[in-house]
Parts: sequence; structure tokens; C-alpha cells
Amino acid sequence: MTSPRTDLSAFAAGLAARLPGNWTSEYHRHPTSKDQFPTAGRLWDAGHVDYIVSQHVLGHDAVLNGPAGEQLYVTDRPLYRHQFVVAPLEPKGFKPHQISPVHEPNGISVPNDPVRAAAAVTRRVLPRYRAALDAVRHNAFGQPEPPHRQPAPEVAQTLTLVWYPDGVVGAPYDSVPEEARMTLFGCNFQYEPHEFAFVLPASYSPKERALLVQLAAQRLTLQGIGVNFRRAAPSRLPLRHQPPRARCRRWCPPPRIPPPAGRTRSGLAEN
Repeated sequence: MTSPRTDLSAFAAGLAARLPGNWTSEYHRHPTSKDQFPTAGRLWDAGHVDYIVSQHVLGHDAVLNGPAGEQLYVTDRPLYRHQFVVAPLEPKGFKPHQISPVHEPNGISVPNDPVRAAAAVTRRVLPRYRAALDAVRHNAFGQPEPPHRQPAPEVAQTLTLVWYPDGVVGAPYDSVPEEARMTLFGCNFQYEPHEFAFVLPASYSPKERALLVQLAAQRLTLQGIGVNFRRAAPSRLPLRHQPPRARCRRWCPPPRIPPPAGRTRSGLAEN
């Protein structure tokens, strides 16, 4: 734990007395490391003050309360005996979706002279802090409730695009709604009669394939056609590497099974 400095309480009180308006100071000691986090967790800083609080166990801090609900966090700057840090705290009573879009006003390092520190805080911290507070209040007025994402509307037709083991993306012909076929053609899908399917060939690079699939999905959803994605069950040989007979449909005769060795087609053993 960083050894607490004995002058923080007096410094914070002197700083509060010199800020514009009616400011008060509250000094807190932290017997254990976890005691610093309820206040430090509200730190409105994405710079070195946040780093100090996250990386060091601080034995104390002070909170300055301003005339319009402002709150400033004051604590030691480790390794710099003649400096403190001052940073804004997030306002209470607001919801995360109202605070998170606002850029952090951030804090600064100040000398241990309350007069010089008050001048730096007044010039460099309070204008950004008050602008951030105004933005939060504006968000609260315009968005009292979180902007929850709405579910997609129900669709009458869906298309399932399948990733096949050989890298091809496609769908069997019978599963493609008629209204979707020209859209697939416009996204470089091809109809392969011997496979009885619309396919996006594996000759495209992974990046090109991803962009074309994304484009097809966007266009189909704009048509009111739902799009699903599935991976085909693995097979012993990818479709493109199977013999042509295995890819024939309907008209292909069944393969002939050769007779066992030593027998003729009539079933009699050869001499």
C-alpha cells in the first residue's frame, strides 16, 4: 500500500476554498484496499488518474462537492511527493446509457500549493467537466430509458445458406425461394445443374466470399426474406471430389456390383 501523505486533508480543504462558488471537502481514509473502490469506481477519467487508481492501493482520498452537483476526486500522485491528482467523478442518478456516450472530461496533476492547484483546476478541468455534465443531462432528457434492440419481424420465407466441407457456400435449389434466386445471381452465386444447387464457388478468396455472403444477406433481408446459416455435415469426400456418378440425381442408374472373384455372371465357378 502507498504510504498516505499527511497533508491531503489540508490540501483538499484549501483547494475547495479557492474554487469558484461554494465548494466543500470530504476527507476519507481507507483501512483496506477495497475501501477505495466505491468512490474510485466513479472516476470520470480515461487517462493517468484512472491508471493511478487501478494500479496503486491508496490509503485515502478526498471528494470536493460543488455548487451544482459537481464532484472532484483528489488523491496522491504516487512517486511525486509535491503533486496531487484531481479528476471529475461521474454524476449520480443517471443511467449508463446516458453517461457512456459522453467523452470523459479527465483529470490533471496539480502542485501541492492550493492556490496554484485551484487556478489549474478552474482553467483546465471545470470547463470540460461542466460541458460533460450538460451532455449527460441532455441525454437523460432525450433518452430516459435504454434504447433496447427490438427483435426482427416475422418473415414468411427463409433461405438457409450452407457452408460445405469443400469451402463452397450455397443452398439446394428446392430450398431457395423463387424471389431470392435473382438476388443470389446478382451476388455472384451460380446455379450448378449437376449439383442441383446455387453455389458461391470456393475459387473466391475467404474475404471475397464473406463480402458476397454479407451482401446477399443484406439484400435478401431487405426483400423480407429471412436468412439462416448452417454448416453441412462432414462427409468422407467433399462433394467436388466425389466421382461424377455420386453427384448425379434422379436419372443416374444404380452402380453395378462386380461378382466375387472366381465366379462368372451366371454364378458358376470358372475352371
